[in-house]
Order: sequence, then structure tokens, then C-alpha cells
Amino acid sequence: MRIDGIGAINQVYKANNAYKTQTASAAYSTDQVELSSFGKELQIAKAAVAATSDVRADKVADIKARLSAGTYQVSAADIASKLVDNIASEFEL
Repeated sequence: MRIDGIGAINQVYKANNAYKTQTASAAYSTDQVELSSFGKELQIAKAAVAATSDVRADKVADIKARLSAGTYQVSAADIASKLVDNIASEFEL
């Protein structure tokens, strides 16, 4: 079996590839991104949370004052409840 004209077929593929590349680059010359109003609000909320401190200084100062005065009391039931919650979350119970 003999196949003639392989060179002509290769030239057709080369011509098509060059044409497609030029067309694609001209059609997609700029990219744009638009955020929805929800996305913009979410971005503002994240920035506000990032700017806020994780520590509430007023609560810490109050507890420190009560500890030094000896008036800070925590019930044993509250401590036990927190211990059980922490253990349950570690073992995913």
C-alpha cells in the first residue's frame, strides 16, 4: 500500500494552527473579573474580622481583677462540662 501526498497534508495542518492561534489571541485580548455584591460584602466582612483582635481586653481585665481579689468562682459542673466537650470534640463523638 502506498500513501502519496503526506507533505501536502502536513502543510494544511500547519496553516490551520497558525490561523487558529492568531484568531484566538485577537478575540481574547483582555480579561475581566467582576465580583457580585455578595462577594464584595464578604470581602468587607473578612477585612473587618481580620482587623479585630481575638482577645477581648475588657473580659480579660475583669477576670484578672476578680482572680486577684479572690472573687472569681467557677462551678465544678461547668468545668466538667467543658472537659467532656473537649474530649468529645477530640474523638469526634
